[in-house]
Amino acid sequence: MSSNKNVQDRILEIVDDVSDLPIDDPRREMISQMVDTCLKMAKEGHDSGQVKLVTHALKEMRYAYQVFNRYAGIRKVSIYGSARTPEDHPDYIAAAEFGRLMAQQEWMAITGAGDGIMKAGHEGPQREASFGLAIRLPFETTANAIIEGDAKLINFRYFFTRKLMFMTHSDAVVACPGGFGTQDELFEALTLVQTGKSNIIPIVMIAGEGNDYWVNWEQHVKDDLLGHKMISEEDLSLFHVASNPQDGVDHIIQFYRVFHSSRYVHGDYIIRINDKITEESIDRLNKSFSDILREGKIIQSGVAHTVEQDHTELPRLIVPHKRRSFGRLRQLIDMVNTCDFA
Repeated sequence: MSSNKNVQDRILEIVDDVSDLPIDDPRREMISQMVDTCLKMAKEGHDSGQVKLVTHALKEMRYAYQVFNRYAGIRKVSIYGSARTPEDHPDYIAAAEFGRLMAQQEWMAITGAGDGIMKAGHEGPQREASFGLAIRLPFETTANAIIEGDAKLINFRYFFTRKLMFMTHSDAVVACPGGFGTQDELFEALTLVQTGKSNIIPIVMIAGEGNDYWVNWEQHVKDDLLGHKMISEEDLSLFHVASNPQDGVDHIIQFYRVFHSSRYVHGDYIIRINDKITEESIDRLNKSFSDILREGKIIQSGVAHTVEQDHTELPRLIVPHKRRSFGRLRQLIDMVNTCDFA
């Protein structure tokens, strides 16, 4: 026990030597735990493949966070889709148009770094407002011409670290027609939001003119998933099949009309809003969503909780959420966005 404490003390000394973190900063203890976890691998008999995976994953995440942290506070949309889509295809044209419209709203775009839909997603915002998350594949060795050589081009060895960065930094997700990879990324986003493992964000599907890809996909979800009770009716609220690129943009911008951001504090779901809403609106929310409240009622507050450090100037809605039925929670956010400002 004393030997282990000695190691932990030495780790904390190293953390203090290389950082300016205050003694009471929780990051100081978390970083020491990270180092301690890595040191334990040295004595627990892990094979070289396991150590290699942890090493590369940790390095990839640290570097990616470092890049994204330079653009904190700027809204970002992740765009998924096929790398095989040619530039004259209606899906490519729709993705490029969507990216252009979002750039006009001063959003940045996150896509893979390849061609097809990924390049189309970069065309609107262009290099200055684009991130490229490249994955090392035997048949994909270069980035597209727009993002190649940019400081916001990040190379990943593992899909799981790459997908983590997509979801961690996205204020919206847009899926264009694609294959296994696109479906994997889309369903991961839906699963994370459905289970409360990710922030609720708009998830939008866009296809080119005349393409029924997402109309057919939505029918499959309704017939085979909802029809066999593998999802709930409310889960259909977690995504939006857009009729065109402008419809996709409008859906995303509407999501942030009143809603700004959210987090859980001591079991309560805190919705930061852009301005206070009317008491009549609060009453309507309580009447409509009493089924997902743990106890009490939704209340409005002009003061941030003491543990909150982000956007403390914004008013809040305090929702005693049951931490389930996240489709209904998405419906609550949608109603919040229809409320009148006080």
